[in-house]
Amino acid sequence: MSAGEEKERISGDIPRSEATSSLQPMEVFEKPQAPVVAFHPAVYVAAWITMSSSVILFNKWILDTAGFRFPIILTTWHLAFGTLMTQILARTTTLLDGRKKVKMTGRVYLRAIMPIGLFFSLSLICGNLTYLYLSVAFIQMLKATTPVAVLLSSWVMGLAQPNLRVLFNISFIVAGVIIASFGEIKFVLIGVLFQLGGVVFEAIRLTLVESLLSSAEYKMDPLVSFYYFAPVCAIMNGLVSLVFEVPYIHMSDIARVGYFTLLANAMVAFGLNVCVVFLIGRTSAVIMTLCGVLKDILLVFASIMIWGTPVSALQYFGYSIALGGMIYYKLGAESIKSFFSELGRQWAEYGAKHPAQRKVVVFGLVILTIFAVLGGLAPTVGYDPGQIVMDGSKYWTSKDHTTNGS
Repeated sequence: MSAGEEKERISGDIPRSEATSSLQPMEVFEKPQAPVVAFHPAVYVAAWITMSSSVILFNKWILDTAGFRFPIILTTWHLAFGTLMTQILARTTTLLDGRKKVKMTGRVYLRAIMPIGLFFSLSLICGNLTYLYLSVAFIQMLKATTPVAVLLSSWVMGLAQPNLRVLFNISFIVAGVIIASFGEIKFVLIGVLFQLGGVVFEAIRLTLVESLLSSAEYKMDPLVSFYYFAPVCAIMNGLVSLVFEVPYIHMSDIARVGYFTLLANAMVAFGLNVCVVFLIGRTSAVIMTLCGVLKDILLVFASIMIWGTPVSALQYFGYSIALGGMIYYKLGAESIKSFFSELGRQWAEYGAKHPAQRKVVVFGLVILTIFAVLGGLAPTVGYDPGQIVMDGSKYWTSKDHTTNGS
């Protein structure tokens, strides 16, 4: 994936409560020590949504708009920067003190960290390659299949028993993504294959974490997890880039994007990991799941507004089905019902205390929805994945990279 997704990957996955389906493997994170200065949970959630979205949009801009067509090198740079920063934080702050509780040995590192790191690297590489071919909007739609891949992976590896009822529930996610794919105006097969490959590798990674690092002595918060995985992933990605990209990159390619831009990109990607550490334990699994869905929707609209990505009505319909299926699968009917019941009560209380402000909020949401719909129906500007497809056959050749470096 992207090093953005890196984001989501590098950051580690947000842990879910017991309400989450036990059939879905997930990373087991230990809650870090709460910071001395605490803000309202909404601040942490907003920071997470902002950082996570920024990583994805920033990566897309660098790899596509800015013409830095070296996704593996970009991922390696993120991981190398993350390795350096975690080493500094470990020696100067208490953010990584959780590593002292992890019984990490050479044997564990070879048998668990390295295999998991391998699939982590593959998922990041595939995720970043996808940005060369697909829009951010369509990528987010395809990523909705991640819970399905994780579930199937857990069945194959024997961590959970196949369940027809659960299979029926996740079928709505698959159906929605298929409908959205049929509605994609600029469908690029190689990009879809890269993204699905990234989803599969990520699912295997999560299942391996559940299988190999689920015991109490290996519980880690996302930043400690990144502390262990970043070095091995940086080396693996670096070796791949030595074969496919390093021989063709020139300093002019880096200078064209800008040294400061690449530094800022790595800082944003690493900042996401820190945000997740402060977020853990601040809110419920229900809120985090719904905020994750909100983030994906915002990314779709951001893609429309920034790159003029055309999104068809069939895609909106299919993606809505996929998101609905994902929420139901992750939370269950009772959690959803109780959440909206409580939300309705709080909204009524807010309206009684602040009627004028509630009207302003409703009006703003209506206006935002209108602009979002009109943006989706507007003609595309400035973005042509078809050109990427035409150049795709040249991507792995020295001629194309020589051109990039000239």
